[in-house]
Amino acid sequence: MTDTDLGAALPLPVASEDFADRLARRRSAPAQSLTGPGPSRQEIERILTLGARSPDHGKLFPWRFVVMGPQGRADLADKLLPLADRQPGADKARKVLMKLTAAPLTILVVSVPVDSQKVPVWEQQLSAGAVCMNIEHAANALGYSASWITDWYSYDAEAVALYGVKDGEQVAGFIHIGTLAEAPLERPRPDVAAITEWRD
Repeated sequence: MTDTDLGAALPLPVASEDFADRLARRRSAPAQSLTGPGPSRQEIERILTLGARSPDHGKLFPWRFVVMGPQGRADLADKLLPLADRQPGADKARKVLMKLTAAPLTILVVSVPVDSQKVPVWEQQLSAGAVCMNIEHAANALGYSASWITDWYSYDAEAVALYGVKDGEQVAGFIHIGTLAEAPLERPRPDVAAITEWRD
């Protein structure tokens, strides 16, 4: 990396109890419970801009976004219904389509591997996952709730073709964004001490 690859100096991190508290209370919303209002066009652009500030080894930008409104997702769900009938557990496969249509906004994050001798595909996929998480954080910061979901239609070849996922690409997640009428309940969290090894 040369000096010409870098921009202006950024502020150093400062302690923020508000930020720590937000992370401590982070909770995915039930996707089927998300309603309006949703983000404005300007807010969506800000959410995407913040989401793109994610770890990205090699500055490859190995992901892209598809912003999906209500009508487009309703049409998509209709096209997915025949595919749901072919899934194991067809009843459940049909029911999860409600998650796709409930929220006022969905951002589809697509993992787009870039040919690189330096950065393994796995690291590029991790970057796409980091983008999904940052989009959730950005939506929360603007006062919205969000839900990061994949479900069967993220992996079915005929399904992903419906929303333009190309050969070699993968769905990193559908990020549903909107407003909750009631606060979500807490869920079980891991015992961090049980999964942490300390080394001197």
